[in-house]
Amino acid sequence: MAQAGRAARRAAARARDGGTCVWCGAAFDDRTRPTREHVIPRVKGGPSWLENEVEACRRCNGERGHRSLVEWLEECERRGWSPDVARLERVLVALRAAIAARGGQRRARPQLDAQLRRLRKRAVRPLQDAPTDRRVDTE
Repeated sequence: MAQAGRAARRAAARARDGGTCVWCGAAFDDRTRPTREHVIPRVKGGPSWLENEVEACRRCNGERGHRSLVEWLEECERRGWSPDVARLERVLVALRAAIAARGGQRRARPQLDAQLRRLRKRAVRPLQDAPTDRRVDTE
């Protein structure tokens, strides 16, 4: 199965995800242009497939570098940004399905599984960390 070219993948990512940065939520316009962001970085085995690409602003893409998805996600939240966690999870799930269907990507599989596991664990954590309604008697 032949992969679509870079421009076609970018257009498909825009249609799938809308016109905002996955990390900081900035809307793309003449001043803020989108770049192609690999959710699983290429250096860690991530393919240049639509299932592994989202649009990010140049600042976020450049500052993330080769950091893992969850590591950069936590940094974005520390900075007060609102990353699109649901979009990231959808992309990881689609990438896992694409790898299962197409095969290959031996280096990307462990990274993908680890990041998906960490992302889902983060989603459960707020429920576990929620304060309980126990009263402590101090007298």
